[in-house]
Amino acid sequence: MGDAFSGGTLVVVLLGSLLTSALAMGVTAVVSKRLGKVAVVDITWGLVFVAIGWVAYALGQHSARSLVLAVLVTLWGGRLAWHIRGRALGAGEDPRYEKMLSSQPPEKRFAFAVKRVFVVQGLAAWFVSLPLQVAASTDTALGWVAAVGVVVWLVGVTFESVGDAQLKAFKADPSNKGKVMDRGLWGWTRHPNYFGDSAVWWSLFVVAAEAWPGVLTILSPVVMTYFLAFATGAKLLESEMAKRPGYPEYQQRTSMFFPLPPKKR
Repeated sequence: MGDAFSGGTLVVVLLGSLLTSALAMGVTAVVSKRLGKVAVVDITWGLVFVAIGWVAYALGQHSARSLVLAVLVTLWGGRLAWHIRGRALGAGEDPRYEKMLSSQPPEKRFAFAVKRVFVVQGLAAWFVSLPLQVAASTDTALGWVAAVGVVVWLVGVTFESVGDAQLKAFKADPSNKGKVMDRGLWGWTRHPNYFGDSAVWWSLFVVAAEAWPGVLTILSPVVMTYFLAFATGAKLLESEMAKRPGYPEYQQRTSMFFPLPPKKR
């Protein structure tokens, strides 16, 4: 076993991860311009964490903790990217990005997207992935806290994958056109995929926090949860969904984010 914590290694990992995030978003920006679609960045969002996880492991102390985190983030990010791929490439521009770009003249939209989407998401991915980076600079044995983290990860991935599958099946049924999805996990939370995403990042933090100074990266899952629940995730989606018939009633009986037993109709 190496040193419990190496500050020099951490610096190398931080810089390597930042470069990885910048490169991933730079390539995505080029692809986006060629396709004329900013939504491709949503595919990269999951994959950039996969890249950072393995770069951190390669540049770090090759600890079991870092390897576990790299594997967990690969399974999560790979599934997310594959799920979003069909939606991002098979349809038109995402309404969120359309609304953002509509404020700019056509000749300035790409430069605007680079600053407001690709740079911002690149920096966000680097910050949110700090637990992976810090864990790569430590080499201490895995314990029961890491095991708890893996259990939380399983809960999060289950909510994401099952929730996405349930929604896909619901939309595929023509008889559900115009209806609000309130079945399965969607009867317990209006956003099981966002909740699951948040749980995954709290789980990765827990695994990293078992070894000092991983606990200092607590702002990473806090920031991710804030964006998922109150900024660009659930809250933004709710502002549009609330206009649909039946959705206000759905809001009254179903928890917005954290899963709770549904209220009676």
